[in-house]
Amino acid sequence: MATIPSHALRHLTLTRPWLRKIRCTTSLAFSSQDLLLTYPDDDNNNNNDTDHTKKTTNSKSQAFFPKKNQVLELECESLAFKGKGVCKVADSGFVLLCDNALPGERFIGRVSRKKGSYAEVTKLKTLSPHRDLVDAPCEYASYCGGCKTQNLSYEAQLRAKEQQVRELVIHVGKLSDKNPDFECIMKPIVPCDVQFHYRNKMEFSFGSQKWLPKELLHEKLDGNDNYALGLHAPGYFDKILNVDKCLLQSEPANKILATVQDNWKDPELGLSPYNVHSHTGFLKHLVLRTGRNMKSDLPELMVNFVTSSYKPEMLKPMVEKISAIPEVVSIMNNVNTSVGNTSVGEEEYTLYGKSTITESLRGLTFQISANSFFQTNTHQAEVLYKLIEDCAGLRGDASEIVLDLFCGTGTIGLTLAKKAKHVYGYEVVAQAVADAHRNAKLNGISNTTFVQGDLNKIDENFGKHFPKPDIVISDPNRPGMHMKLIKFLLKLKAPKIVYVSCNPATCARDIDYLCHGVMEQNIKGCYKLKSIQPVDMFPHTPHIECVCLLELC
Repeated sequence: MATIPSHALRHLTLTRPWLRKIRCTTSLAFSSQDLLLTYPDDDNNNNNDTDHTKKTTNSKSQAFFPKKNQVLELECESLAFKGKGVCKVADSGFVLLCDNALPGERFIGRVSRKKGSYAEVTKLKTLSPHRDLVDAPCEYASYCGGCKTQNLSYEAQLRAKEQQVRELVIHVGKLSDKNPDFECIMKPIVPCDVQFHYRNKMEFSFGSQKWLPKELLHEKLDGNDNYALGLHAPGYFDKILNVDKCLLQSEPANKILATVQDNWKDPELGLSPYNVHSHTGFLKHLVLRTGRNMKSDLPELMVNFVTSSYKPEMLKPMVEKISAIPEVVSIMNNVNTSVGNTSVGEEEYTLYGKSTITESLRGLTFQISANSFFQTNTHQAEVLYKLIEDCAGLRGDASEIVLDLFCGTGTIGLTLAKKAKHVYGYEVVAQAVADAHRNAKLNGISNTTFVQGDLNKIDENFGKHFPKPDIVISDPNRPGMHMKLIKFLLKLKAPKIVYVSCNPATCARDIDYLCHGVMEQNIKGCYKLKSIQPVDMFPHTPHIECVCLLELC
C-alpha cells in the first residue's frame, strides 16, 4: 500500500499491467445481477439521487466497462497502493480503485476518473461495513487521510499489506508462487509493537482557509475563525483540516501543538497564516520533532516554525510559552521566502536552546537538525536495521567493502561500519551528507566515506571512485532505482545486494530487472531473490517497508 508516484505508475501499467493480472487471481467481488446506476455530474445531489437512477442490462453476455459518473454497487476485495480499495466490475472484471473503501465493505460509488486499465471511484454510501471493523480512536480519522485504515483491525491491516507485497512480487517481480522455495523467500510481515504515538516527526501547516465537512459547509467563517493549523485535507492544496491532537506523534508533541493552537490566533500577537493564493501571511508550517536525551533517556523536542520572513520579535511571545514546556530543548525558525509549500528554509535561526536534538539507533547516537532526514519511527527502525544487518551478513573481520546507495544521513552505513572494512555512501542531498559526516565523528567511526552525488545521473566513471564492494545496500525513495543505476549494478556484480524499499511496487519492478533483466534493452539479469521481508513501519497508514536480499547467480 505504499504510494506509487505518477510516473512510476505509468511505467508499471504500460510495461507490466499487473492490475489486469491480479484480477484474474481472485474471484469477482459481485455478480452480474448487481444493479448498475447512473447519477448526474453533480456532487451535491443528496436529495435527488433516486430521480436520476437508471438500470442497465443484466445480460451476462455484455461485458461492462464503466463510464465516468456512472454509479455502481461495489464490494472491496483488497487494498492496493495508497491504501485504495480494489473492486471489480461483474463480467468484465474491470478494476476500480476507491479511497476509504476497506476489504469486505459493500458500497455505492461513482466513477470519477478512468485511467486506461483501471478507474477511480468516489464512495457515496456504505451499504454494509467491512468485515474487520473497529472504532477509530482519532476524531479526525475519517477526514485527514493520514490514517486511512484506523477503523480496520490491526491484524487485518497486516494481512492486507502482506498480501499486497505478495501479489506485487508475483505479478511485477515475476516470482512464481509455484516455485517450491516461494514460501521461504516470501517472509511474513513484521508487525509494529507500538501502533500509536510512534512518529518522531510531524509537519503541520498554517492556512487561511479551514476545511469543513459537508454538514458544516453552511457555516460562515470570517477572519480568524477561518484560520487553521493542521493537515492538508485530501485533494486540497489550500484547505487545512484543523487538528488539535494527533495520535501518531508523542504526547509531549501534542502538548506543544495544544499550546500553539491556544495562542497563535490571538489578535494581540499579530500572527497571520500564509495564503497560498495571494502569497501573503507569515506562518507557513509547524514542524515538531521528538528525540531522546542520551543521559536521562527522557524525550527532548525541537519546535520549528517555518515562516515567510525573518521576524523573531513576532514569534517571541510564542517562544516564551513553548519554552516553558520541560521537554522543549530547541526552537528553530526556518525562513522560506518562496511561494512553494516546502518546510525547508533558505535560512535557519535558533530562537531558543540548541540547534539539534539527539536520538539513539542500534547503539549509535545521532544528532538531528531541523531539516535532517531520520527514520520517522525510531522504535521500528531498530527492527528494520537489525533485519538489514542480518541480510548483509557481514563476517565481522573488517575485510568487506560496503557500498551504501541513497545513504541519507548515513544511519544504515554507520550501523554496519563496525563490522566492515570500509563503507562508501552516496546521497544527493548535501545537508544529509554533512549530517552523515557529523554523525560518524560523533560516534568515533573513521572507516566511512560519504559523497554527495545524484545516483540518477551516474556515468561510466561512477565505479572508479571506490573498490568493488562485497555488499551493496540500496535504499531508494519511492520511484525506486533509475535504469542507469540498475545497469551499473548488473555490470558491477557485487556478490550481495540488500534492497530496502518504501514502495513495494517499484521494489518488485527493480527485483525483476536485477533477476530477469530487461529484454527490450537486451539487458540480462544476474541475481536471485533469496528473501523479501515486509515490515510495518507505519500502522494505520498505507505505507510498507521491505527488506530484500539478492545474491549473485
